[in-house]
Amino acid sequence: MTDEAILVLEDGRSFLGRSLGYAGETFGEAVFNTAMTGYQEILTDPSYKGQLVTMTYPLIGNYGVTEEDEESEGPHVAGFVVREASGIDSNFRSTGSLHAYLERHRIVGISGVDSRALTRHLRTRGAMRGIISTTCLDEQLLLKKMSDVPQMTGLDLASAVTCKKPYPWTEGFVSPFAQSEEPEPGPKIKIAVIDFGIKRNILRCLVHEGFEPTVYPADTAAEEILGSDARGVFLSNGPGDPEPVTYGIETVSKLLGELPIFGICLGHQILALAFGGRVPKLKFGHRGANHPVKNLETGRVEITSQNHGFCVDAATLDDSEVEITHINLNDDTVEGLRHKQLPAFSVQYHPESSPGPQDSRYLFKKFREQIEN
Repeated sequence: MTDEAILVLEDGRSFLGRSLGYAGETFGEAVFNTAMTGYQEILTDPSYKGQLVTMTYPLIGNYGVTEEDEESEGPHVAGFVVREASGIDSNFRSTGSLHAYLERHRIVGISGVDSRALTRHLRTRGAMRGIISTTCLDEQLLLKKMSDVPQMTGLDLASAVTCKKPYPWTEGFVSPFAQSEEPEPGPKIKIAVIDFGIKRNILRCLVHEGFEPTVYPADTAAEEILGSDARGVFLSNGPGDPEPVTYGIETVSKLLGELPIFGICLGHQILALAFGGRVPKLKFGHRGANHPVKNLETGRVEITSQNHGFCVDAATLDDSEVEITHINLNDDTVEGLRHKQLPAFSVQYHPESSPGPQDSRYLFKKFREQIEN
């Protein structure tokens, strides 16, 4: 981890550091995450596809990695940026170091970066394209390559991370650290999960709440789901811009009113688009495990985990049909909505994560009650 590396942003700002993980060159949208822990969950979250993720917490890697904490089959980030990468993984659960994990999965990273300066820059100038390289340290040459890096706006990444064919999911919480409550008793409720980039813990939460999920590819037609024995539809999280996911929007539009619907993150945005709203890009997005969200129905504040670069524009929704149920207390952006006549609701944040630690788990129970009623 002593070889030099460089991060170059599209506006010309650059940061020198040391190689972390796989030696090579990578590109994507430079963003930052304010979580203090959970770096492996972040690395393996499909919602980070195409992004160079900067961790604002100064020491990353000190508890190593373990397969038990993976949210998918492996890392999806385009690159990883940290201030200090720990050379020691001190944790009885650890099966290896962060550096070895990144190297094994061919993820290019950089350490030794002034992450405070980088975060302030992205907050001021906004998320932007960037390149991490260990093979070329010439800033001007890397800037010339920047024109080949795609912008996140207009990019359909859900099709790159979705499953190839339908499959059943039966695994609940397998870790003794994950959940202390007993699973929901009684008969299982069959539901269809549309995979725009699903996290495993969402599926575990659904199983724990008494659901029997079948996961479908993102481009599955509404007719196939309606022809199944599903009693409800879950719309998953995922990466990229929701507007180019036209196949998902079309499917959800046809499912509205036919089956109860619950959406999270990208699924929330796609539901809003099916309602006729718009979903513009945020300046630097919301990424972290400490975002306060107010439930407008109860007045209760939830500490939430978030990862999104786009946000529903409340002004574009018909308030005679759609109600805003949650708002972000940092910037008053939309964090939840529901249809007033049809059984459909969604949240922008991630209730399957545990920063609260279980502030938002009631949403899975709400989905079950919506189907039963």
